[in-house]
Amino acid sequence: MSILFKSKPLTVILLAIYLISLFWIIVLKFNISAYHDGVERSMNWIPFPSLFGLSGQGDLNESLLNIFIFIPFGLYVGILGENWPIGQKLILFFVTSFIFEISQYLFKYGAFDATDLVNNTAGGVIGFLIFAGLEKRLGENKRAHHIINLLGLVGTVLVLSFLFYLKLNHLWIFRMELIQR
Repeated sequence: MSILFKSKPLTVILLAIYLISLFWIIVLKFNISAYHDGVERSMNWIPFPSLFGLSGQGDLNESLLNIFIFIPFGLYVGILGENWPIGQKLILFFVTSFIFEISQYLFKYGAFDATDLVNNTAGGVIGFLIFAGLEKRLGENKRAHHIINLLGLVGTVLVLSFLFYLKLNHLWIFRMELIQR
């Protein structure tokens, strides 16, 4: 069983599930119509506009969530891109975030926001730094891979269970609204 958590194929599977879930959460907004109603299709190219005295949304909770949700991406890239230069990892974090942000705009499910782009990229960097610190602390990358894969597997099961619960709960509420009409 221990060899399972050390394998890169498991990391690839966990990364794929993570990215699909991330797309469903960020771009498709859980595929719940309530999130799509009244969404303004816009682009904000200035990160943290309130710092420059411009009007814009500056929700700290949303910023922290954007950072937090990209931390697993940095952890997985730490394993799969262990021989990549740091610049290549940074570009991957940025480009992946850019794809998610521009997809929201193109699919009309949200707005492109440069603040989100910066926060998502920062989350990827933080995840990678956590992995690098864990690897350095343990003195061997195989143990770090083992721990990340184990946590990733448990986290994936918990997050998917929670997302499934949210989706079922939303369907139940939607059906109750239809019955009441």
